[in-house]
Amino acid sequence: MKQIVLGLLLFGVLGVCAQTNQEFETGDLKYLEDQFYLGITYNFLLNKPADFTQRNLSYGLQGGIIKDIPVNPKRTFAIGIGLGYAINSYYSNLWASESSDGVTYSIIDQDVIMVGDEEITVKRNKIETHLVELPLELRWRNSSPKEHKFTRIYAGMKLGYIFSAQSKLVTSLDKTSFRNPDVRKFQYGLTFNIGYNTFNAHIYYSLSSLLKDSTSVDGESLEMKPMRIGFIFYIL
Repeated sequence: MKQIVLGLLLFGVLGVCAQTNQEFETGDLKYLEDQFYLGITYNFLLNKPADFTQRNLSYGLQGGIIKDIPVNPKRTFAIGIGLGYAINSYYSNLWASESSDGVTYSIIDQDVIMVGDEEITVKRNKIETHLVELPLELRWRNSSPKEHKFTRIYAGMKLGYIFSAQSKLVTSLDKTSFRNPDVRKFQYGLTFNIGYNTFNAHIYYSLSSLLKDSTSVDGESLEMKPMRIGFIFYIL
């Protein structure tokens, strides 16, 4: 995981530096901005049930391509339509267990679960999702054909389809995982990106819950919504 994060950050910085070193000597009035993106986030879960806590580092990685469509002659305003891939992990004390009757949920108390008559220590517990994403953005930047260090404000929404979702548990005894059918496949939310040159803050606020409406723990409905905060790097 550390190698992936470091590789992502290095690739993003190198890509931005490569963009910065380009010379627009011809003053191309049909230039485009920020056509590729890479991002890393910390993932929060909102609307949490009682006694729910997040554990470890709940991370997110994203990357993709965006078609930049300028809408004014100076090309400072644009629409962005893209396609990307994301992986998100949510570490917590919410234990999902699979049985013939479906998936049941319980809160892990003091990092210990009971399996039969045996008390087992929990090391890590998470839900992991893999998504195809469709970002839609309204873009403003004070760039020009010769100015490649500029301020940007991009706001919009992101649609996502979760094609793989797993619940994973690592204990002192073994590791278990299974495909979790309770994870809502279609996700959508609002995005806001702001920054200057290389470093740009990224916020995603989900308008849909992570799990289906039918899920609950101790009689309480699980209506948790993801919120992701981190950095995004634009290339070319």
